Amino acid sequence: MKITFTKDAGPEALARVRAALPGARLSRVAAGAEARLPRPSAAGLLAPLLENIPGVASVSLSDAELCPLACARGDKSFSSPLDFKSKKPVFIAGPCAVEDEELYLASALALKAAGAHALRAALFKPRSSPYAFQGVGWPGLRIIAKAKKLTGLPLVTEAVDTRQVGRLAAVCDVLQIGARNMRNYELLKEAARSGRAVLLKRGMRATLREWLLSAEYLLKYGARRLALCERGDSLSLPGHPVLDLDLLRAVKKISGLPVLADPSHASRDRQLAAALAVKALRAGADGLLMEASLDPLRAKVDGRQTVTVETFKTIAGKFLCKPRI
Repeated sequence: MKITFTKDAGPEALARVRAALPGARLSRVAAGAEARLPRPSAAGLLAPLLENIPGVASVSLSDAELCPLACARGDKSFSSPLDFKSKKPVFIAGPCAVEDEELYLASALALKAAGAHALRAALFKPRSSPYAFQGVGWPGLRIIAKAKKLTGLPLVTEAVDTRQVGRLAAVCDVLQIGARNMRNYELLKEAARSGRAVLLKRGMRATLREWLLSAEYLLKYGARRLALCERGDSLSLPGHPVLDLDLLRAVKKISGLPVLADPSHASRDRQLAAALAVKALRAGADGLLMEASLDPLRAKVDGRQTVTVETFKTIAGKFLCKPRI
């Protein structure tokens, strides 16, 4: 914790700070002080109180103080239902949303044969337009349950509302928190309590610290198996995908959590998605969350960024059972 004083602050400001931090190791530095707390997790509660003290200009916290669970040292990878402990990257593939039972089941079987370790199984799709396809909803639960039985693959599905979590968790293996809901803290709490593994996407334009704080919510409220996913930001210019691989590497190093990449939403183009997928894996991603289908042209949502099963098989074949480059 770093405490900055105003230019006119006198010795009494430091004395008040010291009194507000019993048990802390306080050292004076240029224009302020640094404090080491007995319990770093208490820093978030103390910071606003310290800022109330006359003479204190600002209080800044480290990532470890704000996110003690997410930033704890050690390997947090897990082996079920997604095997992040193995040497091969984890591939989660499927259409952006479940739309047609016949096509979804056929795609699921084909993707398993092509190297998928889990299936995308989205029943609800948050969309910017209220008139766009919103997903098949609860009727699709029977479809994805059938896909799981046919393929033996775990299901990764997005929960967009706290009321959906329990029912989805009864069938699905991994609950996905989408980019739009990264800051939906009540949904994070509910997903954490579900007992299921959670996949947390980075929100568009979210900083490293904001991403870590959302992960901290999940860890604090009970998530024991957590993976992150870098999905990129909105395109600033046509043909310029923004998948932040530096951020991907940084969050992986700080947190020790497995981190996947979503090349589909970062590119919004299937050819670029394929290229980004390889680039992300070579950059150290622990796997991919990728949109793939037997017939992308029939998709009601995100068809242009959905790769064919053949393309997915080519990508997976470059990395399965092979050391990373």
